[in-house]
Amino acid sequence: MLTSKQRAELKSVASRIDAVFQIGKGGVNDVQAAQIDDYLRVHEIVKIKVLENSLLTASEAGEDIASRIGAELVQCIGSKAVLFKRNKKEPKLRLKTL
Repeated sequence: MLTSKQRAELKSVASRIDAVFQIGKGGVNDVQAAQIDDYLRVHEIVKIKVLENSLLTASEAGEDIASRIGAELVQCIGSKAVLFKRNKKEPKLRLKTL
């Protein structure tokens, strides 16, 4: 569980990155969740864009993915969701609060 300070710091990092994955009308599937998990293993933070033709909102898609891969949903703004998952072996993000 992230504290408010940790969440604020991650939001700051997320504001400087682009969306890497897109969720379309097919919703979230196991392959996408696995790809996002692999990406998080390397980068620890990811921004996901939910397309307008998707049946899910950004928060629904973010929560679904987070629960499937054991990540934290940092924030949802508009059609974008930000997820964080700490790499315990090799942390990449050097944050003050983590």
